[in-house]
Amino acid sequence: MITRSNLVEQLREYQIRSKHDWASASFFSSTSNLGSSRVDVASFVIWELVILAFLVFSAVALYFMHLTRAIILLCITLLLLLCMKITKQVRLARKKRRRMLLPLSM
Repeated sequence: MITRSNLVEQLREYQIRSKHDWASASFFSSTSNLGSSRVDVASFVIWELVILAFLVFSAVALYFMHLTRAIILLCITLLLLLCMKITKQVRLARKKRRRMLLPLSM
């Protein structure tokens, strides 16, 4: 049952979420993350730093002729990149579902 207090609370949350217009300086992202919170931006920056570190470690391993270690590190990097993309899609879907909870008149 929709009550007035629930509507007010949902509207307040929606206004707070829409106030944060942070654009992630994401190297791996194809689109900017408008409407994402600081936590989202911080987590994706950490993901990207870890992925970049694995890429550097694999290049160093290749330099020292450790081909198997370089391939393993590249596979881990690709898995992390895939996890980051899946996490991003799940969060966007969750945000869209939360927006749909608001009545159309709001």
